Amino acid sequence: MNIVFTKHAIEQMNERNISEDEVIQTIKSSKKTQKIDNVYYASMNIGRANIEVVYIIENYIKVITVYPL
Repeated sequence: MNIVFTKHAIEQMNERNISEDEVIQTIKSSKKTQKIDNVYYASMNIGRANIEVVYIIENYIKVITVYPL
């Protein structure tokens, strides 16, 4: 499935030094993912920090934002 990043998500990733690979790994391998309405919240420890990835699924995965926990 394709993964698309919103402009906001890219800005937040750059500001917080979180790579696309780390976000993709969190989506694919998160041990904790919550779904509220149609929005998914995946969290994972990426080594130097815990992050949460917020995304929706349409015909692809659209990453809305990313932030440290």
